[in-house]
Amino acid sequence: MESLIEGFNHFQQSVFPAQRAAYERAAKAQTPHTMIITCSDSRILLERIFCCELGELFVYRNVGNIVPPYGQQVTGEAAAIEYAVSALKVRHIVICGHSDCGAMKALAHPHELEDKPSTAAWLKHAETARHIVAHRKHGADPNAQSHELSHLIEENVMAQLDHLRTMPIVAARLVSGDLQIHGWIYDIAKAELRSFDPAARMFSLIEPSQPYGPRREGALAAS
Repeated sequence: MESLIEGFNHFQQSVFPAQRAAYERAAKAQTPHTMIITCSDSRILLERIFCCELGELFVYRNVGNIVPPYGQQVTGEAAAIEYAVSALKVRHIVICGHSDCGAMKALAHPHELEDKPSTAAWLKHAETARHIVAHRKHGADPNAQSHELSHLIEENVMAQLDHLRTMPIVAARLVSGDLQIHGWIYDIAKAELRSFDPAARMFSLIEPSQPYGPRREGALAAS
């Protein structure tokens, strides 16, 4: 706790004064352009990674960057997405997975969740990813097992994009062209970002020097 208080004191004394005007504006309203649904993992510092200013991102975190399918139950995820799209008018929603994801490790070894019934129940929303990867392990790819975690992380992001499209407000905004959805994976150790290409059904490295446009998913979802 002492380190948190010290950190806040540094913010209050050294950071805030130089940005007082921005904080005063933000205190009256928020206008984020993008919602990012990412993992609760403490190593994912989105505003730092993307060098964003106050109020640019609307961030929702949970274990495994999961979006439950619409209609199963009322969830915080559904409420946050509805608010972001309907009230805040975000133009983009990103599902952002990451390397070394503990949730995906647990998904791969469900016996380790015997004393964590709530986590086990939550990760049922990622079962599609586990089944696909399990099928690959018994398929023709001899390297699939060694890359199981990476495959789980990728398949989970794709599965959650599918779940995201089941939300009526998201589906409607995709069709109208007012919203785009994206699947990204952040590599902690390499500081690399990969984006899901819906046409190729694969993740490709995002190169800052290259245009990002072709990997938008809104067009695919609307077709």
